[in-house]
Amino acid sequence: MTDIQQTVYVVEDDEAVRDSLELLLKSDGKPVKTYESATAFLKDYSDKMAGCIVLDIRMPGMDGMELQKKLNEKHSILPIIFVTGHGDVPMAVDAMKEGAVDFIQKPYREEALLEKIEAALKQDLEQRKSLDEKQEIIRRIKSLTPREHEIMDRMIAGQANKVIAIELEISQRTVEIHRSRVMHKMGTHSLAHLVRMVLSVKDLIDAG
Repeated sequence: MTDIQQTVYVVEDDEAVRDSLELLLKSDGKPVKTYESATAFLKDYSDKMAGCIVLDIRMPGMDGMELQKKLNEKHSILPIIFVTGHGDVPMAVDAMKEGAVDFIQKPYREEALLEKIEAALKQDLEQRKSLDEKQEIIRRIKSLTPREHEIMDRMIAGQANKVIAIELEISQRTVEIHRSRVMHKMGTHSLAHLVRMVLSVKDLIDAG
Protein backbone atom coordinates (compact mmCIF):
# COMPACT_ATOMS: atom_id res chain seq x y z
CA MET A 1 0.00 0.00 0.00
CA THR A 2 1.31 3.43 -0.88
CA ASP A 3 2.04 5.84 1.98
CA ILE A 4 -1.09 7.73 2.96
CA GLN A 5 -1.06 11.25 4.39
CA GLN A 6 -3.81 11.21 6.99
CA THR A 7 -5.46 14.43 8.09
CA VAL A 8 -7.94 15.17 10.86
CA TYR A 9 -10.78 17.23 9.35
CA VAL A 10 -12.53 19.35 11.97
CA VAL A 11 -16.01 20.60 11.03
CA GLU A 12 -17.17 23.02 13.72
CA ASP A 13 -19.11 26.29 13.48
CA ASP A 14 -17.81 27.72 16.78
CA GLU A 15 -14.59 29.57 15.92
CA ALA A 16 -13.14 29.33 19.45
CA VAL A 17 -13.74 25.57 19.61
CA ARG A 18 -12.40 25.15 16.08
CA ASP A 19 -9.20 27.04 16.89
CA SER A 20 -8.77 25.11 20.15
CA LEU A 21 -9.10 21.76 18.36
CA GLU A 22 -6.65 22.84 15.68
CA LEU A 23 -4.09 23.82 18.32
CA LEU A 24 -4.61 20.55 20.23
CA LEU A 25 -4.16 18.38 17.15
CA LYS A 26 -1.14 20.27 15.88
CA SER A 27 0.49 20.02 19.31
CA ASP A 28 -0.08 16.26 19.08
CA GLY A 29 1.69 16.21 15.72
CA LYS A 30 -1.37 15.54 13.59
CA PRO A 31 -2.08 17.26 10.28
CA VAL A 32 -5.38 19.10 10.66
CA LYS A 33 -7.72 21.08 8.44
CA THR A 34 -10.68 23.02 9.80
CA TYR A 35 -14.04 24.00 8.31
CA GLU A 36 -16.62 26.42 9.69
CA SER A 37 -19.57 24.57 8.14
CA ALA A 38 -20.66 21.22 6.75
CA THR A 39 -21.24 22.90 3.39
CA ALA A 40 -17.64 24.14 3.27
CA PHE A 41 -16.32 20.65 3.97
CA LEU A 42 -18.59 19.08 1.38
CA LYS A 43 -17.33 21.50 -1.28
CA ASP A 44 -13.76 20.49 -0.44
CA TYR A 45 -14.48 16.76 -0.13
CA SER A 46 -12.62 14.29 -2.31
CA ASP A 47 -12.52 10.50 -2.21
CA LYS A 48 -8.73 10.90 -2.07
CA MET A 49 -9.02 12.30 1.48
CA ALA A 50 -7.60 10.02 4.19
CA GLY A 51 -7.82 10.36 7.96
CA CYS A 52 -10.97 11.06 9.95
CA ILE A 53 -13.60 13.74 10.58
CA VAL A 54 -14.33 15.37 13.93
CA LEU A 55 -17.83 16.65 13.31
CA ASP A 56 -20.10 18.85 15.41
CA ILE A 57 -23.59 17.38 15.39
CA ARG A 58 -25.46 20.70 15.73
CA MET A 59 -24.58 23.46 13.25
CA PRO A 60 -26.58 26.11 11.45
CA GLY A 61 -27.57 25.22 7.91
CA MET A 62 -26.50 21.66 7.17
CA ASP A 63 -26.01 19.83 10.47
CA GLY A 64 -23.58 17.00 11.17
CA MET A 65 -26.02 14.19 10.51
CA GLU A 66 -27.02 15.67 7.15
CA LEU A 67 -23.34 15.84 6.18
CA GLN A 68 -22.90 12.22 7.26
CA LYS A 69 -25.78 11.15 5.00
CA LYS A 70 -24.33 13.03 2.03
CA LEU A 71 -20.90 11.45 2.63
CA ASN A 72 -22.54 8.01 2.82
CA GLU A 73 -24.15 8.71 -0.56
CA LYS A 74 -20.66 9.43 -1.90
CA HIS A 75 -19.43 6.11 -0.41
CA SER A 76 -16.95 7.95 1.82
CA ILE A 77 -14.96 5.66 4.12
CA LEU A 78 -13.62 8.49 6.31
CA PRO A 79 -14.39 7.56 9.95
CA ILE A 80 -16.55 10.17 11.71
CA ILE A 81 -16.36 11.14 15.38
CA PHE A 82 -19.33 13.27 16.41
CA VAL A 83 -18.97 16.00 19.02
CA THR A 84 -22.24 16.36 20.91
CA GLY A 85 -23.93 18.35 23.63
CA HIS A 86 -25.63 16.43 26.45
CA GLY A 87 -29.07 16.52 24.80
CA ASP A 88 -27.68 15.23 21.51
CA VAL A 89 -26.70 11.75 22.73
CA PRO A 90 -29.76 10.00 21.16
CA MET A 91 -28.89 11.72 17.86
CA ALA A 92 -25.28 10.56 18.20
CA VAL A 93 -26.45 6.98 18.76
CA ASP A 94 -28.53 7.23 15.57
CA ALA A 95 -25.48 8.62 13.78
CA MET A 96 -23.43 5.60 14.86
CA LYS A 97 -26.10 3.33 13.39
CA GLU A 98 -25.46 5.19 10.13
CA GLY A 99 -21.75 4.40 10.35
CA ALA A 100 -20.10 6.95 12.65
CA VAL A 101 -17.30 5.31 14.63
CA ASP A 102 -17.72 7.19 17.90
CA PHE A 103 -19.02 10.30 19.64
CA ILE A 104 -17.77 12.44 22.47
CA GLN A 105 -19.78 14.73 24.74
CA LYS A 106 -18.98 18.34 25.52
CA PRO A 107 -17.19 19.24 27.66
CA TYR A 108 -14.65 16.53 26.90
CA ARG A 109 -11.18 15.69 28.10
CA GLU A 110 -8.56 16.37 25.46
CA GLU A 111 -6.91 13.01 26.16
CA ALA A 112 -10.20 11.19 25.56
CA LEU A 113 -10.72 12.95 22.23
CA LEU A 114 -7.15 12.20 21.12
CA GLU A 115 -7.65 8.52 21.98
CA LYS A 116 -10.81 8.38 19.86
CA ILE A 117 -9.02 10.13 16.98
CA GLU A 118 -6.10 7.65 17.18
CA ALA A 119 -8.57 4.74 16.98
CA ALA A 120 -10.36 6.36 14.01
CA LEU A 121 -7.08 6.93 12.15
CA LYS A 122 -6.10 3.30 12.72
CA GLN A 123 -9.47 2.16 11.37
CA ASP A 124 -9.04 4.40 8.32
CA LEU A 125 -5.63 2.83 7.57
CA GLU A 126 -7.02 -0.70 7.92
CA GLN A 127 -9.97 0.10 5.66
CA ARG A 128 -7.71 1.58 2.99
CA LYS A 129 -5.33 -1.39 3.17
CA SER A 130 -8.29 -3.75 2.69
CA LEU A 131 -9.56 -1.62 -0.21
CA ASP A 132 -6.11 -1.64 -1.84
CA GLU A 133 -5.99 -5.44 -1.54
CA LYS A 134 -9.44 -5.74 -3.10
CA GLN A 135 -8.47 -3.45 -5.98
CA GLU A 136 -5.44 -5.69 -6.61
CA ILE A 137 -7.69 -8.77 -6.73
CA ILE A 138 -9.97 -7.00 -9.22
CA ARG A 139 -6.92 -6.08 -11.34
CA ARG A 140 -5.90 -9.74 -11.42
CA ILE A 141 -9.41 -10.86 -12.37
CA LYS A 142 -9.42 -8.33 -15.23
CA SER A 143 -6.13 -9.79 -16.49
CA LEU A 144 -7.86 -13.11 -17.23
CA THR A 145 -8.93 -13.91 -20.78
CA PRO A 146 -12.68 -14.52 -21.32
CA ARG A 147 -12.03 -18.29 -21.45
CA GLU A 148 -9.93 -18.20 -18.27
CA HIS A 149 -12.64 -16.19 -16.55
CA GLU A 150 -15.26 -18.73 -17.62
CA ILE A 151 -13.19 -21.61 -16.30
CA MET A 152 -12.46 -19.76 -13.05
CA ASP A 153 -16.22 -19.29 -12.50
CA ARG A 154 -16.73 -23.04 -13.00
CA MET A 155 -13.82 -23.85 -10.67
CA ILE A 156 -15.37 -21.66 -7.97
CA ALA A 157 -18.70 -23.39 -8.53
CA GLY A 158 -16.95 -26.67 -7.70
CA GLN A 159 -16.96 -28.28 -11.15
CA ALA A 160 -14.29 -30.91 -11.80
CA ASN A 161 -11.97 -30.56 -14.81
CA LYS A 162 -13.73 -33.44 -16.56
CA VAL A 163 -17.15 -31.79 -16.19
CA ILE A 164 -15.81 -28.42 -17.40
CA ALA A 165 -14.24 -30.12 -20.43
CA ILE A 166 -17.50 -31.86 -21.36
CA GLU A 167 -19.68 -28.77 -20.93
CA LEU A 168 -17.29 -26.47 -22.85
CA GLU A 169 -16.54 -29.17 -25.43
CA ILE A 170 -12.78 -28.89 -24.99
CA SER A 171 -10.18 -31.41 -23.88
CA GLN A 172 -9.49 -32.04 -20.22
CA ARG A 173 -5.83 -31.15 -20.89
CA THR A 174 -6.93 -27.73 -22.21
CA VAL A 175 -8.96 -27.19 -19.04
CA GLU A 176 -5.91 -28.07 -16.94
CA ILE A 177 -3.78 -25.53 -18.84
CA HIS A 178 -6.37 -22.77 -18.39
CA ARG A 179 -6.79 -23.71 -14.74
CA SER A 180 -3.05 -23.42 -14.19
CA ARG A 181 -3.01 -19.99 -15.86
CA VAL A 182 -5.92 -18.83 -13.71
CA MET A 183 -4.13 -19.84 -10.52
CA HIS A 184 -0.89 -18.18 -11.69
CA LYS A 185 -2.56 -14.89 -12.67
CA MET A 186 -4.58 -14.80 -9.45
CA GLY A 187 -1.43 -15.45 -7.42
CA THR A 188 -2.60 -18.51 -5.52
CA HIS A 189 -2.06 -22.27 -5.40
CA SER A 190 -5.21 -23.04 -3.44
CA LEU A 191 -8.73 -23.29 -4.81
CA ALA A 192 -10.12 -22.40 -1.35
CA HIS A 193 -8.00 -19.23 -1.35
CA LEU A 194 -9.16 -18.40 -4.87
CA VAL A 195 -12.79 -18.73 -3.78
CA ARG A 196 -12.21 -16.43 -0.78
CA MET A 197 -10.44 -13.86 -2.98
CA VAL A 198 -13.25 -13.70 -5.52
CA LEU A 199 -15.98 -13.62 -2.87
CA SER A 200 -14.20 -10.76 -1.07
CA VAL A 201 -14.62 -8.50 -4.12
CA LYS A 202 -18.05 -9.67 -5.24
CA ASP A 203 -19.73 -6.56 -3.82
CA LEU A 204 -17.33 -4.26 -5.71
CA ILE A 205 -17.74 -6.21 -8.96
CA ASP A 206 -21.55 -6.25 -8.62
CA ALA A 207 -21.47 -2.47 -8.03
CA GLY A 208 -19.74 -2.08 -11.38
